[in-house]
Amino acid sequence: MGESTSASDWRREASQNAAHQRAELERKRQAQSDQARAMIADFVRAAQAAGVPTQRFTARSYGGRTTYRTSVHGWYLRKNASVGVGTDGEFYILTVQGSLMERLRGAQLTPSDPPLVLGQGARDGESIDLREALDRALHPERPA
Repeated sequence: MGESTSASDWRREASQNAAHQRAELERKRQAQSDQARAMIADFVRAAQAAGVPTQRFTARSYGGRTTYRTSVHGWYLRKNASVGVGTDGEFYILTVQGSLMERLRGAQLTPSDPPLVLGQGARDGESIDLREALDRALHPERPA
């Protein structure tokens, strides 16, 4: 019986450790997102004050072949127009599942938690710090 109690204790401890690690990762992700939100808020104020023009966002289907109109205006943060910051101060990933109704009515975008690094871990290998992307959007006249 001591063997099963030991195995049971081990499983309980492993489960508690895993839960602690998940909570710690979530806490860290949320802190980074809060930091990114503050940077975005500063950017929106500066871009509006400087009169940096906005664009009406278009979203792409997951396959990348189809584009969809949206009702959100803002600034693109990547050259491939895959993410942007809206004039509402929200961060948007500009990819949607897509449907015939969205082709007719336009896609509805949902804000996402902003990361400190755009494209981190992505297949294309082109990541960029959020601060740098915001600076490029704020100063579009500068060469990239």
